[in-house]
Amino acid sequence: MEMGKNNDGLITGLPRTSSGYDTIWVIVDCLTKSAHFLPMKKTDQMEKLTRLYLKEVVSRHGVPISIISDRDGRFTLRFWQSLLEALGTQLDMSIAYHPQTDGQSKRTIQTLEDMLRACVIDFGKGWDRHLPLVEFSYNNIYHTSIKAAPFEALYGRKCRSPVCWAKVGDA
Repeated sequence: MEMGKNNDGLITGLPRTSSGYDTIWVIVDCLTKSAHFLPMKKTDQMEKLTRLYLKEVVSRHGVPISIISDRDGRFTLRFWQSLLEALGTQLDMSIAYHPQTDGQSKRTIQTLEDMLRACVIDFGKGWDRHLPLVEFSYNNIYHTSIKAAPFEALYGRKCRSPVCWAKVGDA
């Protein structure tokens, strides 16, 4: 599967987890609205972020045609640009106050922040252990803009969730 455009953004200032994570890298496919929420350290080096991107995005979806970045310094470094060039991917910089380029990642980040805020009492400093469930929840929420959940738009079928694994009435 080839992803079209990706939006990326960062959620910073989170409580540091026992693994040292304090930031979430949000990557959104503009076509299907599916998202990846990747825990990271604000101080992570470009090489580590590149490996994370290759592992979590490229290995699952292929190389995106273009990436829309929020202009964070770590994503505009020469190394990042040369990596994208080597992969044949175009880097488009978002422009402040232009939702046509950066609105999707901003909405996704706001939704993620709301989801984390609602669960912060339960998660505490262990939010990184629960991030895959938050990502699962986000990717299975109906989006009016695509008239489906991102999972369904990405895979062409509804997601089989734990809620549906047992028949009602079973222990």
